[in-house]
Amino acid sequence: MDKKTVKLFDSELKVMDILWKEGDVQAKYVAEVLMKEVGWNKNTTYTLIKRCIKKGAIERSEPHFMCHALIPKEEVQEAETDELINKIYDGSADKLFAALLSRKKLSAEEIDRLKQVVADLE
Repeated sequence: MDKKTVKLFDSELKVMDILWKEGDVQAKYVAEVLMKEVGWNKNTTYTLIKRCIKKGAIERSEPHFMCHALIPKEEVQEAETDELINKIYDGSADKLFAALLSRKKLSAEEIDRLKQVVADLE
């Protein structure tokens, strides 16, 4: 990847996930959701939101401390997948693919979808 990718930690991804699902929301709403889901207090969530702002992942606007995701989920997924392939599978996507497929019994429908993905790449 040529462009600089924002590296987000798991806790920051929880914040981003809310924005990706819900769209632009108030920081207060993000804090309420994360209090219910993971038990974080408001200050913890606000600290994480501010870290994401510093990293360029979230934009804050007023009134009411509105949060807007600046990076799409797909960009983060791609970067995390690349990192996993490089770190664990020696840069080999086919090793990752083989490892994933060997972990679970696939249905005929899932196998057909995977065959189509491979065919589209050829």
